Amino acid sequence: MKKCCTFAGVKKRLFDNKFVIALLMLACVWACSPVKHVPDGEYLLDKVDIRVHADSAGNVAAKPEDLVNFLRQQPNHKVLGFLKLQLATYSLSGKDTTRWYNRWLRRLGQPPVIYDSLLTELSARQLRQAVVNRGYMYADVEVDTVMDAARKRAHVTYDVYPGMPHVIGAFNYEIDDPAIGPLVAADSMMRVIGPGDVFNRNTLDAERTRIAQMLRNHGYYSFNSDYITFVADTIPGSHTVGLTMHVQTPRRPEADSTRTEDMQHVPYSVRDIYFVVGDGNANAYGTGFDFSGADSVRYKDITVLYRNADHYIKPSILEEKCHIQAGKPYNAAEVERTYESLGQLGILKFVNIEMKPVATVDGRVWMDAYILVSRNKKQSISVEVEGTNSEGDLGFGVGLTYQHRNLFKGSELFSAKVRASYESLSGNLEGLINDKYTEVGAEVGITFPKLEAPFVSKAYKLRSRASTEFTVSGNYQERPEYTRVIAGAAWKYKWTSPSARYAGYNIRRTFDLVDINYVYLPNSTIDFIDQIAPNNPLLRYSYEDHFIMRMGYSYYRTNRRIPTGKQNSFTIQPSVSTLRLSGEMAGNLLYGISALTGQHKSDGAYKIFGIQYAQYVKGEADYTHVANLSARHAIAFHAGFGIGYPYGNSSMIPFEKRFYAGGANSVRGWGVRTLGPGCYESKNNVLNFINQCGDISLNLSLEYRMRLFWVFEGALFVDAGNIWTIKNYETQPGGEFRFNKFYKQIAMGYGVGLRMDFTYFLLRLDLGMKAHDPAMNAEPWPLIHPRWSRDSNFHFAVGYPF
Repeated sequence: MKKCCTFAGVKKRLFDNKFVIALLMLACVWACSPVKHVPDGEYLLDKVDIRVHADSAGNVAAKPEDLVNFLRQQPNHKVLGFLKLQLATYSLSGKDTTRWYNRWLRRLGQPPVIYDSLLTELSARQLRQAVVNRGYMYADVEVDTVMDAARKRAHVTYDVYPGMPHVIGAFNYEIDDPAIGPLVAADSMMRVIGPGDVFNRNTLDAERTRIAQMLRNHGYYSFNSDYITFVADTIPGSHTVGLTMHVQTPRRPEADSTRTEDMQHVPYSVRDIYFVVGDGNANAYGTGFDFSGADSVRYKDITVLYRNADHYIKPSILEEKCHIQAGKPYNAAEVERTYESLGQLGILKFVNIEMKPVATVDGRVWMDAYILVSRNKKQSISVEVEGTNSEGDLGFGVGLTYQHRNLFKGSELFSAKVRASYESLSGNLEGLINDKYTEVGAEVGITFPKLEAPFVSKAYKLRSRASTEFTVSGNYQERPEYTRVIAGAAWKYKWTSPSARYAGYNIRRTFDLVDINYVYLPNSTIDFIDQIAPNNPLLRYSYEDHFIMRMGYSYYRTNRRIPTGKQNSFTIQPSVSTLRLSGEMAGNLLYGISALTGQHKSDGAYKIFGIQYAQYVKGEADYTHVANLSARHAIAFHAGFGIGYPYGNSSMIPFEKRFYAGGANSVRGWGVRTLGPGCYESKNNVLNFINQCGDISLNLSLEYRMRLFWVFEGALFVDAGNIWTIKNYETQPGGEFRFNKFYKQIAMGYGVGLRMDFTYFLLRLDLGMKAHDPAMNAEPWPLIHPRWSRDSNFHFAVGYPF
């Protein structure tokens, strides 16, 4: 007998289901109530606002976000500006803390912030003092607290009324030491505060630090900012401040109170420089160590004291890395540069510089500089087993590395590496070939910790802080589309700019003097190409043997500070900007030789050893800016552009030098190498890998990042970009860049991300959705009519996308 379901039965079941769902929702609301763990008679600090009112001239003393860190009590953290996720997690726990899951939820979450009237009063004082320090001496802060007894919530508003700022009128010096006066006067053009500036105490502190550093660079070893004070002269009813900077002399010890002459700051000079070379901790030697048993070697202006018979580092390399000058006034900047230069030597593990006064002659103190160094391990062997992720293709790799950090006793780094890896590719080649990528490679190189180049002066070599690298390598790659062998050799220079560090930047440059790559493809790969695409010149060119001899230059600049491990919300860097520029050209020298020697072209191109060499020029620019709105919220912007142009001996850029789009670090609505060029529509899985590349690249991204709880972070992002060809290739229809069409072919995507930050590495899972697909010319935007299987892509990667 067939059962049938009446309308009443359906309605009853639907009602029952709704009732159950409603009960579950009510239970979740009760469990996640933010005041669940707020004691009776107390209030949850639900919201805090800071309102800074402008003065009569319309000037604002500070932005509210600049004053948040002065609050002694802040509400629970919000995600997306409204969801207190950590508090909700904590509220899921019960009151029985003996149960493990309650303890676990509380560790993941954040307890409710209970309103404290004393902390509110202290916050108001802190806010007022912060504004006063900015020059608003008559500032006032009013507090408005609204209590909601029914909901057990408190809302606190701080109204900051800064008033008119005090401005510096006259700026005078009062210097007790006549020897220091001319130095400060000569440096007055570099001061960071003067007449007409707001009387900002933070700027005064910066000026004290700057002058103290300047004097330490001119021989005043014992000078510090405590000797500098400011005297402000104000007139009632006036907002003009007469400022006098007073540079004091050292105080006389009580034992010398019978002497009447004034004490002066004593200049220091360096007499001798000693390098103490040992095997232990350099910090443990100290200047009181007995060096009588050490082996002494004199080299130019330094003396090297070897504590044992192993003279593992040459005196010449130590002298080159020492910027302290014997017989000259002490210079703190030279000491810092010596630390940095010696830090480049891989054979050294610890470096410590101590200055020891030895004599006083004509009012000048002479010191001996002791540079204490200890040795690192000379040789090491390491084995690496790692998971790999190339734009979403997961795999693993195994590597073996041997290093010798002191090959010729000049801290030359010799390295030999062998590595094998395997990746499972995301594409499906319908069983024709194995869907995998394997690679085996080896590299041998040596790095010299200095500039090894002819026709370069020694003075420049010392200033450049450069290293020189020579490498040779071999690599075997096997993909479904090809098998190839790459042999290479390179000669490059790397150097940093020490002066930029004092301006808050880290600048690195790399100059590839010569980089040679020979790509060999066996006949089996050519036969495979003949079968699937006999009339595809792009495919054939990409899979022919070719030779690349290039020269390149790259520039990297960032203001990112190195984490100290002690950073908190009070020391977070407001913003981080990173700029990368690179350019390279290939084939010009070979082309010139071929033309001058009268070589005949074969198949329309010059060849070397029977192999066509590439000739092209390529440039890339990449900019990233991360604005940290608070310790838990940030907005990141990224823009990248690249262009390559083949000419002379090449009709197209080598395949490995072309750009591609899509993937975990590009437009994340697409998988790796599935976007572009232009409005090109891919239809063949094998040919996609070859055809979906281009000569012009554009990537734009905007990402909102938020810390959730524990190690978890969340992200919302919007991506845009594409690639184009610089010429009209028959096998890539719709891919050529045209000014009247390219903006219509910019793909757009959006999505959400979940990250796990383990400090030393970050795991990232992004879900990207297509918003505008340039290959779908006749269809509406997927943003309006999304299709989950077609328009979404998951990406698992290591590290931020930019």
